[in-house]
Amino acid sequence: MGYDAVVVGAGLAGLSAGRDLAAGGADVVVLEARGRPGGRVEQTQLPDGRLVQLGGELTGPFQTAYHRLVEELGLSLESSFPSLPGEDTYVLAEGRFVGDAYPWMSDEDRASLTAVEEQFGKLVETVDPDDPWSHPDAERLDRLSVAAWMRDAGATRNAVRAEDVAALALSSESIERISLLSELRKQAVAGVTGFYDYEVWEAQRVVEGSATVALRMAGELGHRVRYATPVRRIRVEGSGCVVTAVNGERFECAAVVSALPVGPLRDLDIEGVSEERLSSLRRQRHAVAAKAVFVYGSSFWHEHGQSGTGYGEVGLIGGIWPQVDGIISTLVPPERLAPLIATPEHLVEEELTEEMVVLFGEQAAHPDAFYVRRWGVDPWTQGYITAWRPGDVMAVGPLHGTHEPPFYVCGSDQWVCGYMEGAVRTGRGAAAAALANGT
Repeated sequence: MGYDAVVVGAGLAGLSAGRDLAAGGADVVVLEARGRPGGRVEQTQLPDGRLVQLGGELTGPFQTAYHRLVEELGLSLESSFPSLPGEDTYVLAEGRFVGDAYPWMSDEDRASLTAVEEQFGKLVETVDPDDPWSHPDAERLDRLSVAAWMRDAGATRNAVRAEDVAALALSSESIERISLLSELRKQAVAGVTGFYDYEVWEAQRVVEGSATVALRMAGELGHRVRYATPVRRIRVEGSGCVVTAVNGERFECAAVVSALPVGPLRDLDIEGVSEERLSSLRRQRHAVAAKAVFVYGSSFWHEHGQSGTGYGEVGLIGGIWPQVDGIISTLVPPERLAPLIATPEHLVEEELTEEMVVLFGEQAAHPDAFYVRRWGVDPWTQGYITAWRPGDVMAVGPLHGTHEPPFYVCGSDQWVCGYMEGAVRTGRGAAAAALANGT
Protein backbone atom coordinates (compact mmCIF):
# COMPACT_ATOMS: atom_id res chain seq x y z
CA MET A 1 0.00 0.00 0.00
CA GLY A 2 1.41 3.41 -0.93
CA TYR A 3 1.01 6.68 0.99
CA ASP A 4 2.01 10.25 0.35
CA ALA A 5 3.58 10.35 3.82
CA VAL A 6 4.30 8.07 6.75
CA VAL A 7 4.63 9.73 10.16
CA VAL A 8 6.53 7.69 12.74
CA GLY A 9 5.23 8.38 16.24
CA ALA A 10 1.84 9.59 17.48
CA GLY A 11 2.92 11.99 20.19
CA LEU A 12 2.02 15.66 19.98
CA ALA A 13 4.54 16.20 17.17
CA GLY A 14 3.48 13.26 15.04
CA LEU A 15 -0.21 13.94 15.49
CA SER A 16 0.29 17.63 14.65
CA ALA A 17 2.20 16.69 11.51
CA GLY A 18 -0.32 14.01 10.50
CA ARG A 19 -3.27 16.31 11.07
CA ASP A 20 -1.83 19.09 8.93
CA LEU A 21 -0.72 16.69 6.20
CA ALA A 22 -4.22 15.23 6.02
CA ALA A 23 -5.74 18.71 5.98
CA GLY A 24 -3.40 19.56 3.10
CA GLY A 25 -4.76 16.67 1.05
CA ALA A 26 -1.98 14.15 1.67
CA ASP A 27 -2.75 10.46 2.10
CA VAL A 28 -0.98 9.90 5.42
CA VAL A 29 -0.61 7.15 8.00
CA VAL A 30 0.76 7.67 11.53
CA LEU A 31 2.53 4.65 13.05
CA GLU A 32 2.58 4.44 16.84
CA ALA A 33 4.34 1.79 18.95
CA ARG A 34 2.04 2.19 21.93
CA GLY A 35 -1.61 1.29 22.13
CA ARG A 36 -2.56 4.92 22.73
CA PRO A 37 -1.78 8.35 21.27
CA GLY A 38 0.05 11.16 23.03
CA GLY A 39 3.58 9.97 23.73
CA ARG A 40 4.76 11.89 26.76
CA VAL A 41 1.32 13.37 27.43
CA GLU A 42 -1.03 10.99 29.21
CA GLN A 43 -3.93 11.38 31.60
CA THR A 44 -6.41 9.38 33.61
CA GLN A 45 -9.76 10.36 35.12
CA LEU A 46 -10.69 9.88 38.77
CA PRO A 47 -14.17 8.66 39.80
CA ASP A 48 -15.01 12.23 40.88
CA GLY A 49 -14.21 13.54 37.39
CA ARG A 50 -10.84 15.15 38.12
CA LEU A 51 -8.21 14.57 35.43
CA VAL A 52 -4.71 13.51 36.46
CA GLN A 53 -1.86 14.51 34.14
CA LEU A 54 0.86 11.85 34.06
CA GLY A 55 3.19 13.54 31.56
CA GLY A 56 3.54 17.00 30.05
CA GLU A 57 0.89 19.37 31.33
CA LEU A 58 1.96 23.04 31.31
CA THR A 59 2.47 25.87 28.83
CA GLY A 60 3.34 29.56 28.88
CA PRO A 61 2.14 32.77 27.23
CA PHE A 62 4.84 32.88 24.54
CA GLN A 63 4.18 29.29 23.35
CA THR A 64 1.96 30.37 20.49
CA ALA A 65 2.04 27.25 18.32
CA TYR A 66 0.61 25.15 21.13
CA HIS A 67 -1.97 27.83 21.96
CA ARG A 68 -3.18 28.03 18.35
CA LEU A 69 -3.63 24.27 18.23
CA VAL A 70 -5.55 24.28 21.51
CA GLU A 71 -7.91 26.90 20.08
CA GLU A 72 -8.35 25.00 16.80
CA LEU A 73 -9.33 21.88 18.74
CA GLY A 74 -12.03 23.75 20.66
CA LEU A 75 -10.15 23.55 23.96
CA SER A 76 -9.29 26.34 26.39
CA LEU A 77 -6.52 27.57 28.64
CA GLU A 78 -6.53 28.70 32.26
CA SER A 79 -3.98 29.86 34.81
CA SER A 80 -1.88 27.17 36.45
CA PHE A 81 0.08 26.84 39.69
CA PRO A 82 2.17 30.06 39.64
CA SER A 83 -1.01 32.05 40.33
CA LEU A 84 -1.96 30.05 43.43
CA PRO A 85 -1.61 31.59 46.92
CA GLY A 86 0.96 30.51 49.45
CA GLU A 87 4.73 30.21 49.72
CA ASP A 88 7.25 27.77 48.28
CA THR A 89 8.64 24.86 50.28
CA TYR A 90 12.27 23.72 50.25
CA VAL A 91 13.62 20.50 51.72
CA LEU A 92 17.39 20.91 51.91
CA ALA A 93 20.21 19.19 53.74
CA GLU A 94 19.77 21.69 56.61
CA GLY A 95 16.04 21.04 56.91
CA ARG A 96 12.70 22.34 55.68
CA PHE A 97 12.08 25.98 54.79
CA VAL A 98 8.83 27.69 53.77
CA GLY A 99 8.95 31.08 52.11
CA ASP A 100 9.46 32.92 48.87
CA ALA A 101 12.73 34.53 47.72
CA TYR A 102 14.95 31.68 48.92
CA PRO A 103 14.23 31.75 52.67
CA TRP A 104 17.28 29.61 53.38
CA MET A 105 19.73 32.10 51.84
CA SER A 106 21.45 35.12 53.36
CA ASP A 107 21.02 38.65 52.03
CA GLU A 108 24.51 38.37 50.58
CA ASP A 109 23.54 35.20 48.69
CA ARG A 110 20.37 36.79 47.32
CA ALA A 111 22.29 39.86 46.17
CA SER A 112 24.84 37.61 44.50
CA LEU A 113 22.14 35.67 42.68
CA THR A 114 20.51 38.89 41.49
CA ALA A 115 23.81 40.27 40.21
CA VAL A 116 24.67 37.06 38.35
CA GLU A 117 21.20 36.90 36.83
CA GLU A 118 21.67 40.41 35.48
CA GLN A 119 24.90 39.30 33.80
CA PHE A 120 23.12 36.24 32.42
CA GLY A 121 20.38 38.47 31.01
CA LYS A 122 22.89 40.60 29.14
CA LEU A 123 24.32 37.46 27.55
CA VAL A 124 20.82 36.23 26.60
CA GLU A 125 20.37 39.38 24.52
CA THR A 126 23.42 38.44 22.42
CA VAL A 127 22.11 34.99 21.39
CA ASP A 128 19.87 34.33 18.40
CA PRO A 129 17.75 31.33 19.45
CA ASP A 130 17.36 30.26 15.82
CA ASP A 131 21.10 30.44 15.17
CA PRO A 132 23.14 30.23 18.37
CA TRP A 133 26.01 28.76 16.34
CA SER A 134 26.67 32.18 14.77
CA HIS A 135 27.45 33.79 18.13
CA PRO A 136 31.06 35.04 18.01
CA ASP A 137 31.80 33.30 21.31
CA ALA A 138 29.62 30.23 20.71
CA GLU A 139 32.34 27.61 21.23
CA ARG A 140 33.36 28.98 24.62
CA LEU A 141 29.79 29.54 25.83
CA ASP A 142 28.88 25.99 24.87
CA ARG A 143 31.90 24.44 26.59
CA LEU A 144 31.05 26.21 29.86
CA SER A 145 28.55 24.69 32.23
CA VAL A 146 26.04 27.05 33.79
CA ALA A 147 27.55 26.35 37.20
CA ALA A 148 31.13 27.02 36.07
CA TRP A 149 30.04 30.28 34.45
CA MET A 150 28.21 31.36 37.62
CA ARG A 151 31.29 30.75 39.72
CA ASP A 152 33.44 32.67 37.22
CA ALA A 153 30.89 35.51 37.42
CA GLY A 154 31.34 35.73 41.19
CA ALA A 155 28.28 33.84 42.42
CA THR A 156 28.37 32.67 46.00
CA ARG A 157 28.17 28.97 46.73
CA ASN A 158 24.53 29.24 47.79
CA ALA A 159 23.62 31.24 44.68
CA VAL A 160 24.96 28.40 42.52
CA ARG A 161 23.18 25.93 44.76
CA ALA A 162 19.87 27.76 44.34
CA GLU A 163 20.05 27.44 40.56
CA ASP A 164 21.04 23.79 40.79
CA VAL A 165 18.07 23.01 43.02
CA ALA A 166 15.83 24.88 40.55
CA ALA A 167 17.22 22.95 37.56
CA LEU A 168 16.73 19.59 39.24
CA ALA A 169 13.16 20.59 40.10
CA LEU A 170 12.55 20.85 36.34
CA SER A 171 14.13 17.40 35.85
CA SER A 172 16.82 18.78 33.65
CA GLU A 173 20.33 17.76 34.60
CA SER A 174 22.41 19.51 37.23
CA ILE A 175 23.71 22.90 36.14
CA GLU A 176 27.17 21.34 36.50
CA ARG A 177 26.27 19.46 33.29
CA ILE A 178 24.15 22.02 31.38
CA SER A 179 25.70 24.01 28.54
CA LEU A 180 25.59 27.74 29.15
CA LEU A 181 24.88 28.36 25.45
CA SER A 182 21.91 26.00 25.56
CA GLU A 183 20.46 27.82 28.55
CA LEU A 184 21.00 31.23 26.95
CA ARG A 185 19.24 29.96 23.82
CA LYS A 186 16.39 28.60 25.91
CA GLN A 187 15.68 31.92 27.58
CA ALA A 188 16.23 33.87 24.36
CA VAL A 189 13.47 31.93 22.60
CA ALA A 190 11.13 32.83 25.47
CA GLY A 191 12.00 36.50 25.14
CA VAL A 192 13.22 36.87 28.71
CA THR A 193 16.52 38.09 30.10
CA GLY A 194 16.94 36.08 33.25
CA PHE A 195 16.90 32.60 34.70
CA TYR A 196 13.94 30.24 34.34
CA ASP A 197 10.63 31.89 35.21
CA TYR A 198 7.52 29.80 35.85
CA GLU A 199 5.32 32.74 34.88
CA VAL A 200 6.85 32.63 31.40
CA TRP A 201 7.15 28.89 30.85
CA GLU A 202 4.45 27.21 32.95
CA ALA A 203 1.73 29.72 33.83
CA GLN A 204 -1.08 28.04 31.88
CA ARG A 205 -2.71 24.66 31.34
CA VAL A 206 -5.45 23.19 29.18
CA VAL A 207 -8.71 23.19 31.16
CA GLU A 208 -9.82 19.92 29.57
CA GLY A 209 -6.44 18.27 30.21
CA SER A 210 -3.21 18.43 28.22
CA ALA A 211 -3.57 14.86 26.97
CA THR A 212 -6.95 15.83 25.53
CA VAL A 213 -5.02 17.80 22.89
CA ALA A 214 -3.52 14.54 21.63
CA LEU A 215 -6.77 12.62 21.98
CA ARG A 216 -8.67 15.21 19.92
CA MET A 217 -6.09 15.09 17.13
CA ALA A 218 -6.07 11.30 17.15
CA GLY A 219 -9.86 11.36 16.93
CA GLU A 220 -9.71 13.62 13.88
CA LEU A 221 -7.16 11.35 12.19
CA GLY A 222 -9.20 8.25 12.99
CA HIS A 223 -8.10 5.20 10.97
CA ARG A 224 -4.98 7.03 9.79
CA VAL A 225 -3.34 6.24 13.15
CA ARG A 226 -2.03 2.69 13.45
CA TYR A 227 -1.34 1.61 17.03
CA ALA A 228 0.89 -1.21 18.29
CA THR A 229 3.07 -0.71 15.21
CA PRO A 230 6.66 -0.02 16.27
CA VAL A 231 9.00 0.77 13.41
CA ARG A 232 12.30 -1.04 12.80
CA ARG A 233 13.69 0.44 9.60
CA ILE A 234 13.37 3.54 7.40
CA ARG A 235 14.71 3.54 3.86
CA VAL A 236 14.74 6.92 2.15
CA GLU A 237 15.09 7.36 -1.60
CA GLY A 238 14.14 10.13 -3.97
CA SER A 239 12.01 7.71 -5.96
CA GLY A 240 10.13 6.53 -2.88
CA CYS A 241 10.59 5.59 0.75
CA VAL A 242 9.82 2.43 2.71
CA VAL A 243 9.06 2.24 6.41
CA THR A 244 9.22 -1.28 7.85
CA ALA A 245 7.49 -2.20 11.10
CA VAL A 246 8.86 -4.67 13.62
CA ASN A 247 6.26 -7.20 12.46
CA GLY A 248 7.63 -6.98 8.90
CA GLU A 249 4.81 -4.87 7.47
CA ARG A 250 6.04 -2.42 4.82
CA PHE A 251 4.65 1.07 4.24
CA GLU A 252 5.69 2.61 0.93
CA CYS A 253 5.48 6.38 0.71
CA ALA A 254 6.76 9.53 -0.95
CA ALA A 255 7.96 11.12 2.31
CA VAL A 256 8.78 10.10 5.89
CA VAL A 257 8.26 12.29 8.95
CA SER A 258 10.13 11.10 12.05
CA ALA A 259 8.36 12.29 15.19
CA LEU A 260 10.28 10.00 17.52
CA PRO A 261 12.20 11.16 20.58
CA VAL A 262 15.93 11.08 19.94
CA GLY A 263 16.50 7.98 22.10
CA PRO A 264 14.14 5.64 20.22
CA LEU A 265 15.22 7.27 16.94
CA ARG A 266 18.78 6.04 17.54
CA ASP A 267 17.42 2.51 17.72
CA LEU A 268 16.13 2.59 14.13
CA ASP A 269 17.99 1.40 11.07
CA ILE A 270 17.86 4.42 8.73
CA GLU A 271 19.18 4.26 5.16
CA GLY A 272 19.41 6.96 2.53
CA VAL A 273 19.84 9.92 4.89
CA SER A 274 23.17 11.74 4.90
CA GLU A 275 25.69 10.85 7.56
CA GLU A 276 25.79 14.53 8.62
CA ARG A 277 22.04 14.58 9.26
CA LEU A 278 22.07 11.27 11.13
CA SER A 279 25.12 12.24 13.18
CA SER A 280 23.41 15.43 14.30
CA LEU A 281 20.24 13.57 15.27
CA ARG A 282 22.11 10.84 17.10
CA ARG A 283 24.22 13.36 19.00
CA GLN A 284 21.18 14.75 20.84
CA ARG A 285 20.33 13.46 24.28
CA HIS A 286 17.53 13.38 26.79
CA ALA A 287 17.38 14.14 30.47
CA VAL A 288 15.97 10.93 31.89
CA ALA A 289 13.37 11.42 34.61
CA ALA A 290 10.24 10.05 36.25
CA LYS A 291 6.99 11.70 37.26
CA ALA A 292 4.93 10.73 40.29
CA VAL A 293 1.48 12.14 41.06
CA PHE A 294 -0.33 12.15 44.41
CA VAL A 295 -4.09 12.53 44.74
CA TYR A 296 -5.72 13.92 47.89
CA GLY A 297 -9.24 15.02 48.73
CA SER A 298 -8.27 18.69 48.75
CA SER A 299 -5.29 21.04 48.61
CA PHE A 300 -4.72 20.94 52.36
CA TRP A 301 -1.30 22.57 52.04
CA HIS A 302 -2.98 25.94 51.53
CA GLU A 303 -4.18 25.72 55.14
CA HIS A 304 -0.53 26.01 56.19
CA GLY A 305 0.33 28.90 53.88
CA GLN A 306 2.06 26.66 51.34
CA SER A 307 1.49 27.07 47.61
CA GLY A 308 2.11 23.42 46.83
CA THR A 309 5.23 24.29 44.86
CA GLY A 310 8.38 22.80 46.29
CA TYR A 311 12.01 21.85 45.80
CA GLY A 312 13.81 18.78 47.12
CA GLU A 313 17.56 18.60 47.51
CA VAL A 314 18.08 15.39 49.44
CA GLY A 315 15.35 12.90 48.53
CA LEU A 316 14.27 11.33 45.26
CA ILE A 317 11.79 14.12 44.49
CA GLY A 318 13.28 17.22 42.90
CA GLY A 319 10.27 19.37 42.00
CA ILE A 320 6.68 19.61 43.26
CA TRP A 321 3.71 21.60 41.97
CA PRO A 322 -0.10 21.35 42.12
CA GLN A 323 -2.25 20.39 39.15
CA VAL A 324 -5.90 20.93 40.16
CA ASP A 325 -7.46 20.81 43.61
CA GLY A 326 -5.91 18.00 45.66
CA ILE A 327 -3.64 16.70 42.89
CA ILE A 328 0.08 17.33 43.10
CA SER A 329 2.82 16.48 40.60
CA THR A 330 6.41 15.58 41.43
CA LEU A 331 9.46 14.95 39.29
CA VAL A 332 12.38 12.64 39.98
CA PRO A 333 15.36 14.24 38.18
CA PRO A 334 18.07 12.43 36.22
CA GLU A 335 20.53 12.29 39.13
CA ARG A 336 17.96 10.34 41.18
CA LEU A 337 16.30 8.10 38.61
CA ALA A 338 18.67 5.19 39.28
CA PRO A 339 17.81 5.11 43.01
CA LEU A 340 14.10 5.17 42.08
CA ILE A 341 14.54 2.26 39.66
CA ALA A 342 16.48 0.38 42.36
CA THR A 343 13.58 0.76 44.79
CA PRO A 344 11.42 -2.39 45.01
CA GLU A 345 8.08 -1.74 43.37
CA HIS A 346 6.06 -2.27 46.53
CA LEU A 347 8.12 0.39 48.34
CA VAL A 348 7.99 3.18 45.74
CA GLU A 349 4.72 4.74 46.89
CA GLU A 350 5.63 4.38 50.56
CA GLU A 351 9.04 6.02 50.24
CA LEU A 352 7.91 8.87 48.00
CA THR A 353 4.96 9.50 50.32
CA GLU A 354 7.39 9.84 53.22
CA GLU A 355 9.04 12.67 51.29
CA MET A 356 5.65 14.31 50.79
CA VAL A 357 5.10 14.18 54.56
CA VAL A 358 8.37 16.04 55.11
CA LEU A 359 7.19 18.66 52.62
CA PHE A 360 3.57 19.07 53.67
CA GLY A 361 3.01 17.34 57.01
CA GLU A 362 1.08 14.30 58.19
CA GLN A 363 -1.96 15.09 56.03
CA ALA A 364 0.16 13.95 53.09
CA ALA A 365 0.67 10.49 54.59
CA HIS A 366 -2.37 8.85 53.02
CA PRO A 367 -2.96 9.78 49.37
CA ASP A 368 -6.20 8.59 47.81
CA ALA A 369 -4.31 7.53 44.69
CA PHE A 370 -0.73 7.40 43.45
CA TYR A 371 0.69 7.17 39.94
CA VAL A 372 4.24 6.94 38.64
CA ARG A 373 5.58 7.09 35.09
CA ARG A 374 9.27 6.25 34.58
CA TRP A 375 9.63 8.21 31.36
CA GLY A 376 13.40 7.90 31.38
CA VAL A 377 13.30 4.13 30.94
CA ASP A 378 10.11 3.89 28.88
CA PRO A 379 11.31 2.13 25.68
CA TRP A 380 9.30 4.44 23.42
CA THR A 381 10.51 7.62 25.14
CA GLN A 382 13.87 7.01 26.86
CA GLY A 383 13.72 10.44 28.46
CA TYR A 384 11.58 13.35 29.52
CA ILE A 385 12.93 16.68 28.26
CA THR A 386 15.89 17.63 26.11
CA ALA A 387 19.33 17.69 27.72
CA TRP A 388 22.25 19.79 26.47
CA ARG A 389 25.54 19.08 28.16
CA PRO A 390 28.58 21.31 27.60
CA GLY A 391 29.63 20.97 23.97
CA ASP A 392 26.35 19.52 22.75
CA VAL A 393 24.95 22.60 21.01
CA MET A 394 27.98 22.94 18.74
CA ALA A 395 28.24 19.17 18.21
CA VAL A 396 24.61 18.87 17.11
CA GLY A 397 25.09 22.00 15.04
CA PRO A 398 22.86 24.01 12.71
CA LEU A 399 21.23 20.85 11.34
CA HIS A 400 19.25 20.70 14.59
CA GLY A 401 15.55 20.56 13.71
CA THR A 402 16.14 20.76 9.95
CA HIS A 403 14.91 18.45 7.17
CA GLU A 404 16.48 16.47 4.37
CA PRO A 405 13.54 15.88 2.00
CA PRO A 406 11.92 13.46 1.64
CA PHE A 407 13.00 12.80 5.25
CA TYR A 408 11.57 15.25 7.77
CA VAL A 409 12.08 15.47 11.54
CA CYS A 410 9.94 16.89 14.31
CA GLY A 411 9.40 16.44 18.02
CA SER A 412 10.00 18.32 21.22
CA ASP A 413 13.71 17.46 20.97
CA GLN A 414 13.95 19.35 17.68
CA TRP A 415 13.21 22.61 19.48
CA VAL A 416 15.50 24.47 21.88
CA CYS A 417 14.59 22.61 25.05
CA GLY A 418 11.84 20.07 24.51
CA TYR A 419 8.39 20.87 25.90
CA MET A 420 4.96 20.55 24.29
CA GLU A 421 5.40 23.81 22.38
CA GLY A 422 8.39 22.32 20.61
CA ALA A 423 6.47 19.20 19.64
CA VAL A 424 3.58 21.14 18.13
CA ARG A 425 5.75 23.84 16.54
CA THR A 426 8.08 21.36 14.81
CA GLY A 427 5.31 18.92 13.93
CA ARG A 428 3.36 21.57 12.08
CA GLY A 429 6.57 22.89 10.57
CA ALA A 430 7.52 19.46 9.21
CA ALA A 431 4.06 19.07 7.65
CA ALA A 432 4.28 22.51 6.04
CA ALA A 433 7.71 21.72 4.62
CA ALA A 434 6.57 18.36 3.24
CA LEU A 435 3.48 19.87 1.61
CA ALA A 436 5.57 22.68 0.12
CA ASN A 437 7.82 20.04 -1.46
CA GLY A 438 4.86 18.37 -3.12
CA THR A 439 3.98 15.63 -0.66
